[in-house]
Amino acid sequence: MDEEALNLSMRKFLKMVGVSSQREIEHAVAAALEKGRIAGGETLPATMTLAVPGLQLQVSFDGELKLAAE
Repeated sequence: MDEEALNLSMRKFLKMVGVSSQREIEHAVAAALEKGRIAGGETLPATMTLAVPGLQLQVSFDGELKLAAE
């Protein structure tokens, strides 16, 4: 196994996930605000699931998205 290749590919994958996820969340928040489904001051629970079937890995990370400063 080439650890450097693995490390570089993981970083590339995680960067893509981070940028794409942020964009999707921003669009979803804007749409929900426009349609009146949220007011804009909420804290929303969020879950991210990572799956790598070839490694039989599936793990979820829980957190929250705060739409306003406390």
